[in-house]
Amino acid sequence: METDTLATTSSIKRKHTGCWLYELPFSLVLVLTVFGVAYTTFSRQPIKAYWELLVPFIVLVCISAGWQNASDGAARWRLVVTQALHWLAFLIVINMMLLPTVQRNFSANATGLAIFTLVSLGTFTASVHLLSWQVCLLGLIMALGIPALAWVENSALFFLLIAAGVFGILAVLWWHWRERGKQSNFMQ
Repeated sequence: METDTLATTSSIKRKHTGCWLYELPFSLVLVLTVFGVAYTTFSRQPIKAYWELLVPFIVLVCISAGWQNASDGAARWRLVVTQALHWLAFLIVINMMLLPTVQRNFSANATGLAIFTLVSLGTFTASVHLLSWQVCLLGLIMALGIPALAWVENSALFFLLIAAGVFGILAVLWWHWRERGKQSNFMQ
């Protein structure tokens, strides 16, 4: 009986770990995309090579998400070709956004948000072709992140002031706590 319980527990752990590992690429795409936008915004420089490396990774994630729905070799080949062409089109537009003549018309914040918008649109439209709810959810989360990211960028000074205030209050409380500890040790 104990062996059955252990086998069931290990099976559940494997399924949970397998599910977590399956969802990891989608989370990684989201984190890497947000990082690229944040880096572009704060460095005030376009990072063309970063996007040129990230897009093929997104292609692989999309292909792997649609692979189980492709029934035969022809369907899998069509999946690979359509995703490669789909993301190539978005990569071309991203590169056009990063041209020096275009950059003169956009701030770093606008460039970062435009690229984030393109990647989220590309992700969502890829999910429509793939019929993958995971890729669709990723695209929707990215799309919802656009106004949130814009708000954070516009409110960065506000957050910095709040963080400085909280740090100041914690420093004062720590100093008072430390002084009380010294006084109680001195009295003993």
